[in-house]
Amino acid sequence: MTLANKITIARIIAVPVFIALMLYYTPGHDEFRWAALTVYIIAEISDVVDGYIARNFKQKTLAGSILDPFADKALFISALLCLYHVGHEASWAVQLPLWLVVAFIARDTILVLGSLLLQIHFGALEIKPNIWGKLTAFLQVACVVAVFVQWHMALWMWWAALGVTIISGIIYMHEGIKRLNNGRH
Repeated sequence: MTLANKITIARIIAVPVFIALMLYYTPGHDEFRWAALTVYIIAEISDVVDGYIARNFKQKTLAGSILDPFADKALFISALLCLYHVGHEASWAVQLPLWLVVAFIARDTILVLGSLLLQIHFGALEIKPNIWGKLTAFLQVACVVAVFVQWHMALWMWWAALGVTIISGIIYMHEGIKRLNNGRH
């Protein structure tokens, strides 16, 4: 097992820790919110670190290619659902809107299902991230952090994140359809 794989597995283990911290949060126990934010940020940083290690130290593995996106989606979707629930239950001033949660999860669901379809059709599949996908990931993480810290300007970030989420989703779907039509992987 490579170091990159170990870091990815640690990120997967961080997901239930994050969820537990969010579920124990109450307005009288703000330390759980800050602890959850800390776990989330460390997990997001670990995503960058394991990717760097895998690429630059020849530690790309089949396990990593499966576990890394799983860890990313599990952490992100858990954060969205927990923040939506807790923010509304606790009546936070800055609450994650349902339309944004649905948009983010819908894009990821469509991309995961499309990737599975391509994987089934072609076998081994390498998906190369593009600048729109990276910008989407950055803005989506920024949205999560903005809700955690109750940043009053989060609405502007939400609209920007929604825009790039839609654009990147369309680009990835277009690429997937092109691969299916051309018979290439």
